[in-house]
Amino acid sequence: MLDALSEDYVFEAYAKGLKEREVVLKHAFRNASVPVVTQVGLDIGTLLGGTVIIEQIFGWPGIGNFLLTSVMSRDYPVIAGFVLLIALIFVIVNILVDILYVCIDPRMKPGGNIHG
Repeated sequence: MLDALSEDYVFEAYAKGLKEREVVLKHAFRNASVPVVTQVGLDIGTLLGGTVIIEQIFGWPGIGNFLLTSVMSRDYPVIAGFVLLIALIFVIVNILVDILYVCIDPRMKPGGNIHG
C-alpha cells in the first residue's frame, strides 16, 4: 500500500483535487490489492495440501486423515476422488481470483485489448 501511495497516479489524483478518501480507496487500494488477492488464492491451495500433515500431527479426524488412511490401505478410488476434489476446489478458487481481478481493476477484462 505504501508503494501504491507513492506512485505518480496518486499524486495526479491529489492534484485533481480529489479527497484523500477517494484517492486511497479508488486509486491506491485497488492497485495495491491485486498482489494480495493473488497471494491469498495461492495460499488456499497450500492450505488444502497441508490438511493431511496438520490432521496427522494433531490427531484430528478429517479429510486429510481419511486420505492418509486410504493411501495406507491402497484404496485407489478414494485417493482419485480426493485428488479430484482438491483439484476442483483449486480451479474454483483460481476462477474466483480471476473474477476478483476484474472487479478490482476493470482494465483486466479477459480478452480485452491491451493497447486500447
